[in-house]
Amino acid sequence: MIPQAQGILAIKKMLDYLSIKQINGLKIETIIRLCRFVVHNNYFSYDSKYYHQIRGGAMGSPLTLTIANAYMFFFEHDIVKQINNSNGLYIRYIDDIFITINWPSQHLEKQIDGWNKFDLNIK
Repeated sequence: MIPQAQGILAIKKMLDYLSIKQINGLKIETIIRLCRFVVHNNYFSYDSKYYHQIRGGAMGSPLTLTIANAYMFFFEHDIVKQINNSNGLYIRYIDDIFITINWPSQHLEKQIDGWNKFDLNIK
């Protein structure tokens, strides 16, 4: 689960990385404020009670998927570079990862263990 504050920062970082200053006439600052509003104001009902979601994002929300992809883009950057430098292939689709690489299995397992420690929110 991606923390809400870090997810919003990932969106800002992605827009900066892509040098996007505005989208459809909206300034980036406005887009970030709107994203923050949506993430911080997510409510749902369960068993006739209403709840305010304070961690992560709503499953199935287009914004949550966008936040997750931006967050993972920066998280995966060094992993992809390392695999590409070894003539391997790394592909991720949502929460599935496919890796082909010509490393001894013990080395790959050690790398995966290390990658899993990069961020406790991602495993």
